[in-house]
Amino acid sequence: MMNHMIQMMKQLSSKLSPSIYTSSQQRSTAQSMSHLRQIQRELKQGDVLDKPLKHLPFVVFDLETSGFNPDRGDSILSIGAVKMIGTDIIETDTFYSTIQTKKEVSDEVLALTGLKKDELNDSPPLAEVLTNFYQFIGGTTLVAHHASHEKKFMSHATWQMLRTTFQHRIVDTSFLTKVVVPHKSLVTLDECCEYHQIPVENRHHALEDAVMTAKLWRQNLILATQLGFHSLRDVYTFLAKG
Repeated sequence: MMNHMIQMMKQLSSKLSPSIYTSSQQRSTAQSMSHLRQIQRELKQGDVLDKPLKHLPFVVFDLETSGFNPDRGDSILSIGAVKMIGTDIIETDTFYSTIQTKKEVSDEVLALTGLKKDELNDSPPLAEVLTNFYQFIGGTTLVAHHASHEKKFMSHATWQMLRTTFQHRIVDTSFLTKVVVPHKSLVTLDECCEYHQIPVENRHHALEDAVMTAKLWRQNLILATQLGFHSLRDVYTFLAKG
């Protein structure tokens, strides 16, 4: 009789477990989407253009990707980010994750980024990493070097995975570089870091590049403030005048 009862409980457990797991998964997804919608509402309400640069929070981030065209199947391989408040880099408050890929990544890209095939295969899927990244950044203004690349991939991934639009403001480091170092043609992250004497280490690692970009952004903010720019609107207005 006892063995019969144990067998019945095992059968009942095996029947219930999938539905319980699915229900839990659905709740988790619903909670994540609710959180993202709340962030998007906050983004619409808040305007960072007139806030003092010295008090403005930023998240400086970097993506490593398998190519340059998400519409043609190139994907995000890793995301790295670090938080700032004004010119203060909070190096203890960072985000980093590699991402599981569906397509084979070229040997050239693996060599460039230092990523391994096994590492990518064992990584969480893009939807999970994106959700965690959005929770990390909240409604904060984003900063990236050559931000059009990051924006293109974030817009594509957010729509493909979460079926919503990418609404965060991304500020490109180059727009402040044009203001504070107008006499120099600084393009790459390496060139900008070398000019400001920022050590270049472990290039093409998403988190390391994000930290280097944060140091570049900090230097640009310091110089911009010294030149009399106190908000993003000040800089945009100056650039609009040519």
